[in-house]
Amino acid sequence: MNKEVEKAVGANIRRLREKADITQEQLSARLQVNGCDITRSALAKIEVGQRHLYPDEIILLRKLLGVSYDDIFDV
Repeated sequence: MNKEVEKAVGANIRRLREKADITQEQLSARLQVNGCDITRSALAKIEVGQRHLYPDEIILLRKLLGVSYDDIFDV
C-alpha cells in the first residue's frame, strides 16, 4: 500500500475520532467490545500511517464513528 495513502487515511480517522469527541482509548475499547481486537497503541499507529487497516476494522470504525467510507478514504 502507498505510504502517503496510509497516512492520509490515518489522518482522516484521527480527525473523525476527534470530531466525535472520542479518545483513542475509548475508541479502541469500543472496537474491542464489538469483536475487533485492537489496542490503543495499534489505533495510534493507524492514525499516523504506521499500521495497515484490516477490512473488519474499517467496517467497524465506519459504524462506530457514524461516518461514510468516503469520509475515511477521502485522499
